[in-house]
Amino acid sequence: MYRAYLRSLQEALLGKKWLDLQRVASGPLKLTPAVGHVLFKDQRKVHTKSASAQVNQLTQTVQKQSSIMSQLKLTKPAPEWSGTAVVNGEFKDISLADYRGKYLVLFFYPLDFTFVCPTEIIAFSDRVEEFRAINCEVVACSTDSHFSHLAWINTPRKQGGLGSMNIPLLADKTCEISSAYGVLKEDEGVAFRGLFIIDGKGNLRQITVNDMPVGRSVDETLRLVQAFQFTDKHGEVCPANWKPGSDTMKPSPKESQSYFKAHH
Repeated sequence: MYRAYLRSLQEALLGKKWLDLQRVASGPLKLTPAVGHVLFKDQRKVHTKSASAQVNQLTQTVQKQSSIMSQLKLTKPAPEWSGTAVVNGEFKDISLADYRGKYLVLFFYPLDFTFVCPTEIIAFSDRVEEFRAINCEVVACSTDSHFSHLAWINTPRKQGGLGSMNIPLLADKTCEISSAYGVLKEDEGVAFRGLFIIDGKGNLRQITVNDMPVGRSVDETLRLVQAFQFTDKHGEVCPANWKPGSDTMKPSPKESQSYFKAHH
């Protein structure tokens, strides 16, 4: 998918797909043929050479992110990490190893002092005891510094701040953690809204990545942790919209029939 997209983009920018270029060249942007190439003639004077350089940079970025994401495999170990976090109003070094033996919800968000981000962090923080009741911890992470995290925590919620926090806010100023988990938007140095459920053995059980405008659901995250823990313990599988107390099924052609007969 990435290769096909990049190939079409390169061909369009280098003048191999004239009709595609003509469709995108609207308004003040005009196309002018020159020496077998296409020049974008507008106030910015973008030439084929600079366009080619931009495509090459985009190619490298997409290939790098694709490579990182391909290394993240469900049921396999999550990338190790360590860093400074704000925990109960204090700076503290934490690592993935600290959570061995427990489930962990590690979620990334773009930036402190923004808009959707505080709604997510506050929602997870306010309900963290529901996660801890099932032996699961929650950690939030962004590419801001721990000083920025602390300043945000010390800002009242009515002013867009976080207020008192019940979960750690991990600082990833070097972007190493975000990059390792494949959620770094490199041109801006911020993370997409990635969420990772890691089990007590340190293995990845769930991976989701949202684009920046849309927040995540605490209810769904909690449900997923509960479902994975149920399957760990009982060996049965959880159907769509399963919640604790709902019917499950045994993963075999014969034994699953009782579930299907009861629900269809």
